[in-house]
Amino acid sequence: MTNWMRFVVVAFGTLVGPLDSAVNIAFPSITGAFGVPQSAIQWVVVCYVISYATLLLIFGRLGDLFGHLRVFQAGLAICALAFLGSGLADRFEMLLFTRGLQGIGTAMVLSCGPALTTSLFHDHQRTRALGAFAAVIGLGSAIGPSLGGILVEIWGWPAVFWFRLPIAVLTLVATLFLPMPQQVRADGRFDLPGAMCLAAGLGTLLIAISRLRYGALALTEILVLGSVLAAAAVLLLVRRREGGDAVVQFSMFRNLDLSLVTLTGIAVNLVGFAVMLFVPYFLSRMTALPVTMGGLVLAISPLGMMLAGQAGPRIAERFGAKPTAFAGVVLVAAGTGGVGLWAPNEAIAVMAATSLVHGLGLGLYQVAQLDVSVASLPRANRGVAGSLVMLSRTLGVIIAASLLTALFVALEGGGNSAGNDARFLGAFQQTFQLSGAGLAVFVALTCLLPRAWFAPVRT
Repeated sequence: MTNWMRFVVVAFGTLVGPLDSAVNIAFPSITGAFGVPQSAIQWVVVCYVISYATLLLIFGRLGDLFGHLRVFQAGLAICALAFLGSGLADRFEMLLFTRGLQGIGTAMVLSCGPALTTSLFHDHQRTRALGAFAAVIGLGSAIGPSLGGILVEIWGWPAVFWFRLPIAVLTLVATLFLPMPQQVRADGRFDLPGAMCLAAGLGTLLIAISRLRYGALALTEILVLGSVLAAAAVLLLVRRREGGDAVVQFSMFRNLDLSLVTLTGIAVNLVGFAVMLFVPYFLSRMTALPVTMGGLVLAISPLGMMLAGQAGPRIAERFGAKPTAFAGVVLVAAGTGGVGLWAPNEAIAVMAATSLVHGLGLGLYQVAQLDVSVASLPRANRGVAGSLVMLSRTLGVIIAASLLTALFVALEGGGNSAGNDARFLGAFQQTFQLSGAGLAVFVALTCLLPRAWFAPVRT
């Protein structure tokens, strides 16, 4: 079995994560089936995202210590059980429980997927392998909504969970017979108390950010969430002083390259998610396009991500990973600002062009960020490196859902524009223009740092 054949198996299993985008289209059917209000659907998202995001770094560390393949296989098994449980759920509470399980399994799969990918190839092939991995993530995210719509229409909402069950099972069986290269294991032990503190801190932070989406936090919520976050931070510092083997060695952020691409990754994904948040509403309110054509327009940005996943490695090999990342940020800023110039009944060619620039930027940045993160850390810590990239992406999306929504509502005049297309259009354009300009200012400021984007990666 060639290394690329092994990669196909790993990539196929990795799809259980990005294909979760198929669930969104089933939201109306889920709330209708369980007889719960529309607002309750937020918990279907929260249970999944919080469990997934808080555990990424922990499972990355476990993979470094005990084997990336073992963690990957365990994640596939948990995902399979969770998909089965979700499809059979007869109560809303059961669905929420299985969504939490899906988050745990997905964190295990995605935390070790990049590490498994890089283990299959020599270092000179690493960039191309990571580009292919990023393309798979983009492919799953792109086809999920349209595939989910077809499945819901034919078989109902459980199908958005059922169809991923054979993916998880078949990949798990294949990996049991999959010979893998010998992994360089990390030294030390697993710090369970530290991991619990890290998970509690991240979970609290994400809950606070998510709650901001629905308005100001009550004083009681601020006190509770602030207390938990402060306690988690103090306990993490205590564990560090005691000399424990921390899940995340914060000293690694002394590496400017790793810190820069991680922080910029959050900013890029924050701004980049604006397209998925607001463009669907623009297409339905400000154009006469049929739903199918609108879906094609919306798919242009993910298509650009896939194309960049193929071209990005060659660009990075020629010009360097950091300059490639810089180019990605610039393209995302330009594409986002370009979307902010759309007018009512904008020409499809214009919408496609700006969306393509946006997607190419996201794809280039993701490929380069993976490469820089992996190169910045020792080989034994590649589980943590891949998990850090996935976490920065998730943090960006969650923050975008809160901050950009709040910005849009404020610009719209409190959201009271159900029949006022002019106010909607103004808020839409300003949100994208401000987001693009903000990202441009951010990356301009990072250029003031020495060796920021145009020097070799520090290892």
